[in-house]
Amino acid sequence: MRPLTDEETTTMFEKLSKYIGENIKLLIDRPDGTYCFRLHKDRVYYMSEKILKLATNVSREKLVSIGTCFGKFTKTQKFRLHITALDFLAPYAKFKVWVKPGSEQSFLYGNHITKSGLGRITENTAQYQGVVVYSMADVPLGFGAAAKTTQECRKVDPMAIVVFHQADIGEYIRSEDTLT
Repeated sequence: MRPLTDEETTTMFEKLSKYIGENIKLLIDRPDGTYCFRLHKDRVYYMSEKILKLATNVSREKLVSIGTCFGKFTKTQKFRLHITALDFLAPYAKFKVWVKPGSEQSFLYGNHITKSGLGRITENTAQYQGVVVYSMADVPLGFGAAAKTTQECRKVDPMAIVVFHQADIGEYIRSEDTLT
């Protein structure tokens, strides 16, 4: 387990800023202590410094996971967010999408959101902007990227894709072997 390099930190923060903007600093300086990001086996973990100090007693080979996995670096050094980061991204999300109850299951199976399944969308959402997907009862379901702007969503065909799927809470069941 090691701290992220400057290049890795920049790549990860650029990805996070697509979803929560400048609220990244709220993840680090929290009222309940200081938190940090650490890299272990190409995965980025988010943990308090108190837990980090305790983890130094465990050897790297025997350490499986510590803190919350935020995502992983691919072999081409791109950062991919995991669904386990949803609980930390949802409260700070700048752009949100609410899904109708009939389309929740489709999204949780890994499908994109169409206009017919769109309940509400945050005003002034840009195209390809990172969005957090909620149910109509304000339960965070996952995240994705807006395929259309807010204005385009009003005029588009009901079967057109408005949000590209990236991750959802159904992954806990579908990919339980690879989520650590």
